[in-house]
Amino acid sequence: MLLLWIHSHIATLTIFTPLLVAALVVLCPSLWVAKWLALLGAGACFLESVHMWHYFVPGSGLQFTEMHAWLPQWGIQYFVGVDGISLLLIMLSTFLTCLLLIGAWNFEGKGQKTFFALLLFLESGMLGALMAFDLVFFYVCWEVMLIPMYFIIGVWGGKNRIYATTKFILYTAFGSLLMLVAAISLYLLYKKEFGVYSTNVLDLYRLSGLPAASQFWLFCAFALAFAIKIPLWPFHTWLPHAHTEAPTTGSVILAGVMLKMGTYGLLRFAIPLFPAVFLDFAPVLSVLGVIGIIYGALVAWQQPDAKKMVAYSSVSHLGFVVVGSCAVLHSMISPEALTGAVYQMINHGVSTGMLFFLVGVLYDRRHTRLLDDFGGLARPMPWFAVLLIIATLGSVGLPGTGGFVGEFLILLGTFQSNPAIAILASLGVLLGAVYMLTLCRKILFGPVTHKENESLQDVSWREALVLAPLAVLVIAMGVQPGFFLDRVRPSIDHLAKTYSEYRLERVELPPLGCCKGGCSNGCEE
Repeated sequence: MLLLWIHSHIATLTIFTPLLVAALVVLCPSLWVAKWLALLGAGACFLESVHMWHYFVPGSGLQFTEMHAWLPQWGIQYFVGVDGISLLLIMLSTFLTCLLLIGAWNFEGKGQKTFFALLLFLESGMLGALMAFDLVFFYVCWEVMLIPMYFIIGVWGGKNRIYATTKFILYTAFGSLLMLVAAISLYLLYKKEFGVYSTNVLDLYRLSGLPAASQFWLFCAFALAFAIKIPLWPFHTWLPHAHTEAPTTGSVILAGVMLKMGTYGLLRFAIPLFPAVFLDFAPVLSVLGVIGIIYGALVAWQQPDAKKMVAYSSVSHLGFVVVGSCAVLHSMISPEALTGAVYQMINHGVSTGMLFFLVGVLYDRRHTRLLDDFGGLARPMPWFAVLLIIATLGSVGLPGTGGFVGEFLILLGTFQSNPAIAILASLGVLLGAVYMLTLCRKILFGPVTHKENESLQDVSWREALVLAPLAVLVIAMGVQPGFFLDRVRPSIDHLAKTYSEYRLERVELPPLGCCKGGCSNGCEE
């Protein structure tokens, strides 16, 4: 009976286990006990996500659902579930949190218990956003994620942490405000069309009578909120500061999972809620994605700071995800490109998270991130060199790594829909190889240029516990992509099919700016 109850409430348990453990960690009088409690709580959450992975049936739609009345008089519910689009991101979130707690075990600084509790609090917010199918609950979790990250950067960050935190909060709060206005508008429009209030996302998908102008502005509000979170060029300027000033743990979780909330939001909300407007905006988003790919790569190439180089690489890599999400051919989203976009989100979380942790390993030893302060580290730190090369090759997209699979599928689907965009995006692959190999060359090879580097300690067993699983994943995702894609592809195909059917059946929307009465386009307003 207990196992049956756990299975039927596994989504809720996965969301709230970290939150409960975070409260216990804060109340725990012993730091040593608090650390182990946090690690065990994160481990339990990971096992719960493994349970979902094991029992998830590809192609069966939304699973592990749970629905309860929250504010029934206003049509607001607690509604959670898992499909193929969110499953891999859930696994990545729980897996990375476990590794980060191990990596931060000897974290230096005041308030270690609070730091561990904030990581668990952040995990709970991320998981809630990934499993939420009620728009209000999603928005609450979306906002909750900002709170722990604000303190992680603002309290334990670098010397410019206040500026970085302020910019991060202002950018994301502006996007969140736009999304809130759009959500309230959808809520009222649903009441107007169906006579009842509802914030159930599946109900909102049924909205069909929205005026063209309403669809346009609502899509813009949602898309801009998610574009800031991705971040899509030109809304990316908060990211390098946040990454540079954040502690290593904050950078890893920010790159590994939090940035994916923007691309996930596009797939979960902006595209299926407003498919007609999305078709018109897809070329614009693709162009912005390509600009981000090339711009991010060129700026990363010029960075003297290793952490800034990896930060700008995120702008470039996530541009690929946007391009893959917007590849439309004959009024249908390309399933190949969309599958590649989801796969690239996971690969970016693994390879870039690994790169940030490796840069943190160097900073712990030398208290500098400038590339000119290193050189020849392959001799004193051979295992570090192996791990950095694996992470670099995964980020570049070498065949045999997960990056190759994601970028290949994105470029394949995009080339079928828009060859010019695909060709320009492929330049990002070349430029990515240039700046990432530059990173490796300046850190690992050549003569040992500083005496301090001659006696640097190689990765410790604790650091290896964090880095080795990520290295294995980089290769496993390239060698056995079917193991991961089998669970993703049916949901992607369903999204593409539903979009295509809607496009074929819909009445052509009138142009914006029609006047009331006597309009030659035949619209009422």
